[in-house]
Amino acid sequence: MWWTLLSVIAGVLILVLRFSTRRRRRNEPPLDEGWIPWLGHAIEFGKDAAKFLARMKEKHGDIFTVRVAGLRVTVLLDPHSFDSVLNDRDSFDFTRIRSQVIQKVFSLQPTNIEPTLERKWMEQHFQGCSLPKLSSSMNTHLQTLLLHCHNGSAPSEWKQEGLFDLCYSLLFRAGYLTFFERTDNAAVAYQEFRKFDNLLAKLARGSLRREERRTVSHSQERLWELLSPCGLRGGSESSTWQQSYCDFLQQEGINADMQKKALLLQLWTTQCNAGPAAFWLLGFLLTHPEAMEAVKSEIRGLSTRRDTSFQQPQNNLLEAHSTPVFDSILSETLRLTAAVMIRREVVQDKILDMANGKRYHLRRGDRVCLFPFLSPQMDPQIHQEPQTFKYDRFLNDDMTVKDEFYKDGKKLKYCSMPWGAGKNSCVGKEFAISTIKQFVFLALTHLDLEPCDPEAKLPPVNPSRYGFGMLQPDGDLQVRYRLKRT
Repeated sequence: MWWTLLSVIAGVLILVLRFSTRRRRRNEPPLDEGWIPWLGHAIEFGKDAAKFLARMKEKHGDIFTVRVAGLRVTVLLDPHSFDSVLNDRDSFDFTRIRSQVIQKVFSLQPTNIEPTLERKWMEQHFQGCSLPKLSSSMNTHLQTLLLHCHNGSAPSEWKQEGLFDLCYSLLFRAGYLTFFERTDNAAVAYQEFRKFDNLLAKLARGSLRREERRTVSHSQERLWELLSPCGLRGGSESSTWQQSYCDFLQQEGINADMQKKALLLQLWTTQCNAGPAAFWLLGFLLTHPEAMEAVKSEIRGLSTRRDTSFQQPQNNLLEAHSTPVFDSILSETLRLTAAVMIRREVVQDKILDMANGKRYHLRRGDRVCLFPFLSPQMDPQIHQEPQTFKYDRFLNDDMTVKDEFYKDGKKLKYCSMPWGAGKNSCVGKEFAISTIKQFVFLALTHLDLEPCDPEAKLPPVNPSRYGFGMLQPDGDLQVRYRLKRT
């Protein structure tokens, strides 16, 4: 009996090994299967994708294929060749990957909504004439929250808090009020959102422990309740956004249950990047005095042109004047801390033409992944000392914006890609940039803000967040702040 059982187990293992491995064919990218059947490099990839892919790049070059949880993923790290993937929508598709992710993370079932229609709706409400209205509302809520951030203590008293919590909390609540206009539960929504967001990467990878699954489930249920369309009626300008989106979903045949889940998706999409980005930007300023002095000098120049008190509207101040130092610091912050992964499914066998003249065959059913964080953003051939924060990296000598960078003697189309690229780039990137700049401007002009420890350094990044937009810190930077005396 035991011999029979062992024979069956051995047979199963042989079948697994046989059908879970494949050989590299002629003209295919280098293949690295890993030593674990089916799983391949999934554990290392999920633990620290940047470190793993940097090791693979050093081993194989700018293009290679790895096995990750049963999938073969071809990673392309040559920014000169990105357009070969981004511009070929016949061979490389994003629709099914997106559907699988939002079903797994947000419990949204595949719908009959045409992706182009949904994107068109988003463009109408995040771009063009809608952008100033959203930015103005966001700025108003940010000012109000900053004015009352002391929670009853005297404005002149110092308050201590983690910078990440401070930035994420204020920006989330301002965004929540801008889009949903529910002043009574913004703080509760933030707490539940953070619980959900903290485990989102593990949820997407299917690596949650039992207790973590319960936490995610509870937070999702609570957020769905808070975001339920029937609970968000009323309000003025921001309910127009929410109501318009629900009307759009209803017209497309989406029921109320799916609508609240779609609203959670939009809540995460609109709020997951601004808070972390503001943390890193302020953190770099607080730990680099020369950068802080440069941006404050630029702000003083703006302040002489217009009163920047809370009583004066100021959402157009940054937009009305050139701020090359501020813009360079923001670009450098995003270069160092934005780590999107651009994923596509190979829907038909494809010969990929590289910029260096080489051609590679990609198989139908495989995945393609672009990881701009490694190149161009952290590529030493493009950016000198790429691990170092340099506030003037994106400035020319004449204080104009520097946007020309080169690799292998050729000008790059993409020198940094914090918002993705191509037809699936972030629709709300202009709103996100405006929001980050508004918040940092308000913080610098209305708060005395300093590290509790003058010698403190920024915490390292949480490596599990690679591929999910803005990186988050593994720890926090303790700061103290108070309202400036007027």
